[in-house]
Amino acid sequence: MKPEIINKSRHTHPRLRAAPKPFAALTPERVLEAAEAVGFEPDGRLLALNSYENRVYRLGSAEGMRVLKFYRPGRWSDAQIEEEHHFALELAAAELPVAAPLELKGRTLFRHADFRFAAFVCLGGREPELDLPGAREILGRTLARVHQIGARARFAHRPRIDVERYGHRSRAVVRASPLLPEALAEPYARLSALVLERIERVYGEVGPVEGIRVHGDCHLGNLLWVETGPQFVDLDDCAMGPRIQDLWMLLSGAPDAQQSQWAELLSGYESFGSIDPRTLRLIEPLRALRMLHHAAWVCERWEDPAFPRAFPWFGEGRHWERYLADLAEQMANIDTPPLLARD
Repeated sequence: MKPEIINKSRHTHPRLRAAPKPFAALTPERVLEAAEAVGFEPDGRLLALNSYENRVYRLGSAEGMRVLKFYRPGRWSDAQIEEEHHFALELAAAELPVAAPLELKGRTLFRHADFRFAAFVCLGGREPELDLPGAREILGRTLARVHQIGARARFAHRPRIDVERYGHRSRAVVRASPLLPEALAEPYARLSALVLERIERVYGEVGPVEGIRVHGDCHLGNLLWVETGPQFVDLDDCAMGPRIQDLWMLLSGAPDAQQSQWAELLSGYESFGSIDPRTLRLIEPLRALRMLHHAAWVCERWEDPAFPRAFPWFGEGRHWERYLADLAEQMANIDTPPLLARD
């Protein structure tokens, strides 16, 4: 049943009628109880880290600094979370720099007071500065090694990055959301349908593409940089998908700048792997799918108080007008020539 909008004057943001809050019962006391239940001895230091989808805490303990990640109820099954954990442990076993869950009492996934959680060693590092000499080449080499491991097996339970899940399903979510202004409902429906039509056309022209286990959400916010290079964190969105999925989000700016960035990434990547040049045509369609998916993600999570706080403009007509303009621009980008595999 669609939530009812109240307080809909033009001077205020739309508000939804109060709904169950997924993390309302996850108090600091409960977090400390969970830590003790898996054998840690908390020293009283507890810091909530920046996370919307889940709840993540840095914990001081006698065993050292730890990170506890509490999974959003109902999002993933136990089998899907365990596949995420197995993939991370597989990467760590190959000495790749990734945040892998700690195995405690023979398990990596735990339950306390109806919340599922995992524990991690607290990784250090700073924000990536990819414009430093050699940084993108190092990142490309590391991603190629991640993909070597990712290609060894397949996920049985994790999702696939495809047009149906990230495109059509997302479009249906936004169209059903009370956050989309009524006056823009029809323009959104028409434009999103055209975007998906073009995406599907490109996928059809590219043809079947190998899907491997990928990070799935490989943007700079999920990287920490140390002297030896990148550390990958948060495999929460790992999925079956094309290799290019983990590379395109590292490109930004004007086309010439992206071309230069791509050349550096590819130079490093080809030390350990190769990219099917056909998949370069998927970069702009994948970018469009992410735009569709992000809007649906916020709409679906609006009952979580963290989302109205983080995206207070999301119910405003001006936001949706800008979003439609950006989506129309991205639709045009889908038809632009892809990056070249080499200069």
